[in-house]
Order: sequence, then structure tokens, then C-alpha cells
Amino acid sequence: MTDYSEPTVALASGPQMPLLGFGTWQIPDSEATAATIAALEAGYRHIDTATGYQNEAGIGKALASAGLPRELVFVTTKMPPDNVGRERQTLEESLTKLGLDHVDLWLVHWPPNKQATPQAWEQFIAAQQEGLATSIGVSNYSLDQIDELITATGVAPAVNQIRWSPAIYDATIDSGLAERKVVLEGYSPFRASNLEDPTLVSIAEAHGVNTAQVIVGWHIKHQYVVIPKSTNPERIVSNAAGALVDLTEDEVTAIDGLGQA
Repeated sequence: MTDYSEPTVALASGPQMPLLGFGTWQIPDSEATAATIAALEAGYRHIDTATGYQNEAGIGKALASAGLPRELVFVTTKMPPDNVGRERQTLEESLTKLGLDHVDLWLVHWPPNKQATPQAWEQFIAAQQEGLATSIGVSNYSLDQIDELITATGVAPAVNQIRWSPAIYDATIDSGLAERKVVLEGYSPFRASNLEDPTLVSIAEAHGVNTAQVIVGWHIKHQYVVIPKSTNPERIVSNAAGALVDLTEDEVTAIDGLGQA
């Protein structure tokens, strides 16, 4: 069986994060167990959820039934922006539902009130120091907001999870995060793309794959974390296989160009 625990990217806090993850946004709790089991059986070793998705309990059941050693599965969850002031309680509730004693990555899901909110970030740092979250990060933050957290606390987010795809590729964001040693994690890779784009189609044909797999391969080649989502077992397997698509530098450059189109 294929094991997608690699390739990985090193987080600033030390751990290795698998570049391929399984996204669970909009998967109801009643379907989350079966979908997550299918992903684990397909070789995914990184599961992404959030308090706001209301499916952590279903995912917890999948993790328990899979019986994989804890250290082999990288688990991310996120705190809703409205939960500022209840950070520790939120994380403890997530851990209970997931059946875990720590998550590998805990994110602030959106900037609370569209503000960086360093006081919440201080609580994330405290949770990391207690071992409840191995790494901490943010989602949907701007570079300026990340700088505000760094200035206030001296601690940079390990990850910024943002909407990302070839069609919205932005070299300024890419380089800005890299300069700050913040890993770029992309969500909605297909939703934010035109899967019938001629450039993607021609590259897919050259590799004997589909365009969704090309998009996953593009993320991997750039060392972006990518979390495709599906509840269809065949598509779950197919999406993962995109991590094995070895794009050439010229192909990556051509795909990057879709963002400037």
C-alpha cells in the first residue's frame, strides 16, 4: 500500500508535516468516520479538521478504529475566531472528541474580528508549551497580521493555511511566508481552480493523469501542504496519487503562470 507520510516539510518548531493531507471541510460528522477511514486506508497520514467543521468526533472514531500508532498520523484542528478567551477550553474539547492527548498542529481558523489578536496567540503558545499542541499556526492571516503576532510574542506561526491553487498563485505571498519561515498550506485546491484549463489538461495528458492530480503534484513540487477533500473512496485514492506526479520545472513555471493570467 502507498504510504503518503512522505514527502514532508519541516516546521519551524521541529516536527515534519506530511505535504499531503486529507481535508474534511463540509464533511458531516455522520460521514466523517467512513471518509477518514478511507483516507487512512489510501495511505494519507495527515488529517485536517476544525472545531467549526463539527466532525471531530467522527474523525476521532476513524483514528481509533484505524489502530495506527499515534506518531504516524499528523492531526490538525482549528479554533473558531469567536472562541477568543476560551482557547484552552476549545482545545480540550477538540482533544476529547478526537480521542487524543495532543494535536500535531492547532490553528487560529480566521483572524478574530479580522484582527491579528496577539492575546489569543499567547494562549496558543501556552498550549504548545504544555504539550497539548506540538505546533501552532494560523489560517487566513495576511503577512501583516503574521508580523503583528511575531512582534507581540516573538513566536511565528509554524503554518498559515490559506485558500490556494494555481489560479490564485501569488509569488509575493509565497516568498513572504518563506522569508518568515511560515509553511504555506493550501485549502480548496480544486474549488479555486479551473480543472479544464488547457495548460493543466496538456500537462495531465503528458503524465497520463487527471488535472486534479496535476494540481496536487504542483503543490508538492513547491513544498506547499495540500489538503484535497472528498467523501468518494475512489476519488480519495485518486487525489492522493497526485503526490506522485513528478512535474518538470518548466511545467511548474507554466502552472505558476495561471496565477498571473
